[in-house]
Amino acid sequence: MAVAAAQKNREMFAIKKSYSIENGYPSRRRSLVDDARFETLVVKQTKQSVLEEARARANDSGLESDFIQDGVHIGNGDNSPTVEDGTQQDETKNGHLADADIGDDDAKGDEDYTLTEEEVILQNAASESSEAEQALQQAALLLHMRDGMGSLARILKTIDNYKGCVQHLETRPSQVTGVQFDALVKVSMTRINLIQLIRSLRQSTAFAGVNLLTENNISSKTPWFPRHASDLDNCNHLMTKYEPELDMNHPGFADKDYRERRKQIAEIAFAYKYGDPIPSIAYTEIENGTWQRVFNTVLDLMPKHACREYKAAFEKLQAADIFVPHRIPQLEDVSSFLRKHTGFTLRPAAGLLTARDFLASLAFRVFQSTQYVRHNNSPFHTPEPDCIHELLGHIPLLADPSFAQFSQEIGLASLGASDSEIEKLSTVYWFTVEFGLCKENQQLKAYGAALLSSIGELLHALSDKPELRPFEPASASVQPYQDQEYQPIYYVAETFEDAKDKFRRWVSTMSRPFEVRFNPHTERVEVLDSVDKLETLIWQLNTEMLHLTNAVKKLKGSHFE
Repeated sequence: MAVAAAQKNREMFAIKKSYSIENGYPSRRRSLVDDARFETLVVKQTKQSVLEEARARANDSGLESDFIQDGVHIGNGDNSPTVEDGTQQDETKNGHLADADIGDDDAKGDEDYTLTEEEVILQNAASESSEAEQALQQAALLLHMRDGMGSLARILKTIDNYKGCVQHLETRPSQVTGVQFDALVKVSMTRINLIQLIRSLRQSTAFAGVNLLTENNISSKTPWFPRHASDLDNCNHLMTKYEPELDMNHPGFADKDYRERRKQIAEIAFAYKYGDPIPSIAYTEIENGTWQRVFNTVLDLMPKHACREYKAAFEKLQAADIFVPHRIPQLEDVSSFLRKHTGFTLRPAAGLLTARDFLASLAFRVFQSTQYVRHNNSPFHTPEPDCIHELLGHIPLLADPSFAQFSQEIGLASLGASDSEIEKLSTVYWFTVEFGLCKENQQLKAYGAALLSSIGELLHALSDKPELRPFEPASASVQPYQDQEYQPIYYVAETFEDAKDKFRRWVSTMSRPFEVRFNPHTERVEVLDSVDKLETLIWQLNTEMLHLTNAVKKLKGSHFE
């Protein structure tokens, strides 16, 4: 009886909620921004667990044992050189790498040996293969010398024993009690020898601490990102917050059939691989009816409130018999249409992807689109993206060349970006692609997908209630967003070209130490990190410029100078 009563209460709650959001009142909704923050937290927790596991292994093995990382032997063995400081092996002290009080000798000797994050990264990079072990590594070591400058000779001798090359050396008096000098030594040596060098230096009582400093050229510090469109098969990690089976506020929470339908369509997306045709979905009469209600409403509001680019592409989709009121378009048909107009394609997604995965897809001119339909009790609102939002909100502008390029540039900027930068990019995406406004003949028009597919928020955004600000990526990227009510602030772009120009200048200030470009012929992202690659690109651009110059000459004829 209690279960039945609870079920009835849920159904009544869902019915009441459908009335409150009938006209698109947002309630709680999912966004890339919120998921980027959630993803950052998960990454930090995962990183911490990896560090703790690696440190536990080091503690278990002790200083006398060889390092073992993921089953790969990277120890120094019995014949490895040691610091030539005249000390006996039993005088070796265990150093606490990251957190020790350098001057506290007594406490230090009893502490467990631990690994810093940089050392875990270095060990993981070395453990990938035998070639990775022998790869040359640039690194900086900070050594705290108890015995003064007399230790320098031993340091240099030990580096030489490990076949290292000293590239820079500087010293300064230390501010730490019990330490005479600090030495910064930049070296170049194989990864395996660098690991052994650090271990050997720590076995000496001549040093109060040995720290490996972060270097940008440790490749594993850069987050993995796809290099080819086929790598998007690995970019299908979902954020599971606010799913219908988990969130009581979801319109489909109490509808068992709806939840089962969602799972069936999700399985189709999970099974999709690069190069496959997008599977068709046999939409039900109820689902097509939900589409028709929203479609007709968009038709009514579009002439007055949508930007010209959206309206032009919408008409083309209608002319191609893709946008019709009685039938939900199939993603394969839409994808073929986009490919002809801007080179964008669609890929089925089971739900809202992580921010990093979703933005990475845009770099390849791939838009990850869901295929499920919002609950029919709530036709004008969905807590998370559904195919109606994707089709009526995003697709028309992805068929516009200027907007398609802007979307791709956001994706390219995300490749290899830090977690904090992913959050900023997601916020820019939120205030532009989802909730963006632009000027058109001194009038405000909507180009954001969330506005164009949500009646209530569209009318709110174009009223005198919210605050309107000129689009500036630097300020928009840190502006708090609203996911439970209508946005109090919207950003207005003068034109798409102006927005792209400002975005490019902002992206140039990001911390990523390399640039990337997308090669449409190979569907591959190229990292521009060598002179040879840049020379090849310059040659290609010069060839393109030659064709363009010849075209201008032919058009202008004898008047061209």
